[in-house]
Amino acid sequence: MPDPAGRPEVLFPLFAGLEALDGIGPKTAKNYKGLGVETPKDLLLTLPHARIDRRRRATVRDAAPGEVVTVEITVIRHRGSAGRGPYRVEVDDAATRFQLVFFHARRDWLERLLPVGARRVISGKLEFFDGVAQIAHPDHVVPPEEAAEIPEFEPVYPLTAGVTQRGMQKAVASALALAPALAEWIEPGVKAEQGWPDWGSAVAAAHHPEADADLSPDAPARARLAYDEIFAHQLTLALARASRRRARGIETSGDGRLRRKVLDSLPFQPTNAQARSIAEIAEDMAAPRRMNRLLQGDVGAGKTLVAVMALLVAVEAGGQGVMMAPTSILAGQHYAGLKPLAEAAGVRIALLTGHDRTAERREKLADLKAGEIDILVGTHAVFQEDVDFADLRLVIVDEQHKFGVRERVRLSAKGRAPDVLVMTATPIPRTLSLSQYGDMDVSILDEKPPGRTPVTTALVPASRMDDVVARLRSAVAEGRQAYWVCPLVEESEVFEATAAEERFKHLRAALGERVVGLVHGQMPAAEKAAAMEAFVRGETRVLVATTVIEVGVDVPNASIMVIEQAEIFGLAQLHQLRGRVGRGAAASTCLLLYRPPLGETAERRLTTLRETEDGFRIAEADLAIRGAGDLIGTAQSGLPRFRIADLERQAGLFALAQKDARLLLSQDPGLTAPRGQAARVLLWLLEQDKAIRLISVA
Repeated sequence: MPDPAGRPEVLFPLFAGLEALDGIGPKTAKNYKGLGVETPKDLLLTLPHARIDRRRRATVRDAAPGEVVTVEITVIRHRGSAGRGPYRVEVDDAATRFQLVFFHARRDWLERLLPVGARRVISGKLEFFDGVAQIAHPDHVVPPEEAAEIPEFEPVYPLTAGVTQRGMQKAVASALALAPALAEWIEPGVKAEQGWPDWGSAVAAAHHPEADADLSPDAPARARLAYDEIFAHQLTLALARASRRRARGIETSGDGRLRRKVLDSLPFQPTNAQARSIAEIAEDMAAPRRMNRLLQGDVGAGKTLVAVMALLVAVEAGGQGVMMAPTSILAGQHYAGLKPLAEAAGVRIALLTGHDRTAERREKLADLKAGEIDILVGTHAVFQEDVDFADLRLVIVDEQHKFGVRERVRLSAKGRAPDVLVMTATPIPRTLSLSQYGDMDVSILDEKPPGRTPVTTALVPASRMDDVVARLRSAVAEGRQAYWVCPLVEESEVFEATAAEERFKHLRAALGERVVGLVHGQMPAAEKAAAMEAFVRGETRVLVATTVIEVGVDVPNASIMVIEQAEIFGLAQLHQLRGRVGRGAAASTCLLLYRPPLGETAERRLTTLRETEDGFRIAEADLAIRGAGDLIGTAQSGLPRFRIADLERQAGLFALAQKDARLLLSQDPGLTAPRGQAARVLLWLLEQDKAIRLISVA
């Protein structure tokens, strides 16, 4: 494997081919790719997940079934013939007689391995068959003088096709012999306080667990190696942040006249959290560096107001702003939410999606280029080559996890280094926030604006479906509106559409033809938009939908949310769906229809939702239930892949690593002092090439 220019020579052995290790040839080296292992370094960071206690004992007499035992025995007799049925070898230890059992074994080989009268040390799993103790195919059979070859505690590694435990153990031992002594990159006070060993000692100890506690993420050796991964990642994010802060931006500051008009038009005062976020964003935009800020808000926390105030800063300064959403429905909702506020300020706003007719689109693009449009709301259609701004100052990206980083870069390339504000309505646990957005400044909306009513959440078994329909009939008669969300079906929009259409027919028959509307992902965009608009206007009273209504749909009169087969939805998704109601003055209800019996995990999800409306508490619970990978999903480009660090269980290390990384860079921006040089080695070791490039331009 060729070495990238600049990799420290001390690391060369760890980046050689696997063939350099004992017992690995070219063919076996290919098998190791199944474990994501391509170099000795990868092998060192593939830690055992269990251990086998092979300490010697005098006898198997008191051992429990299934226990691994290691004893010295005397061979008494061989019973059985080769190839037919089990072949048994009777042996005595210091206190009892038992059997070693072999299947499909060659007698001549066994007689050489276990000659009658000879003493051997054997190790294997003890079982009982017809009351007789036996070990089938012992893992180790050696003469007493070679017994030291059997480790007292044997590590158990993850395996893949073509890789054995014995092969892994041999290869790891060989890789450990290559591990160099490396200078310390962890801040001495942190290392001492945590009681962590040096890197080399940590790697060796992690591969030789002597107790179950040594396999815990909290074990000093493992915690230190996890911290190394997290610290390298946080250092990369901190370098990206520092690099972005060095990049010149446009100083965008307004006189506040447009923002005052909007605030005067509101029937309420902004919450403290909104006021704080608005001030933070305005301060960032006025600075000479580019803003890169995350606005995190729970369902209904009032992100729209913060967004419009940020966009108005750009307009007050003589520039333009763009707000981008992942779907045309959501872009339309944002446009509908922003339009009255923009009009109150006397600002020109337009919506650009892929559904615009050619002439209409051409006219909008001409106005945009001429500076006749102040605020543009759109989908990814705003990426296209022919979309030109007169003076783009601010890019707002909503629901960033539905966009890749590449799209964000493309959009921000539309202007001269515009400021970037990323918004999410999905509360993110602190650990994930630090791992995904550690390079960004964060504003959090953790208060609900006045007028939001609490939502009563109830669990209802599917057997009571008729009761739910009867309740809907009464609510509709009272002039109320409701959503009915159909289940996810095998992650397939086609199946989901079928499920939604079936429920639509059923409810239309029960409630009346004109009462019920339908929207799902397989419908043509125009039909979908028409169905949504009919519901927004109150022409339909019940909207049967798939999860296309999860984010951003705002119908204040809708006060009932029915989620069918709620047990198969994720917790964060259920919280987002519930957030579609409780937006008006009417008391709101969310009914979680489920099919009993509920599994333990599903029950935890649904009861958590029933007990709290706090999105941040729900996000932490979701992380604990599902784990980080599922929580973010494969579409997320921001989530790092750690070999050792555990996003759920080692949350405290993220905050510690972020603080330490930023401290190091504030003291040594070029990483040229001794600790900085050691940190460079860590970045090379963990292949943080992006960080290394960022240092090189520092």
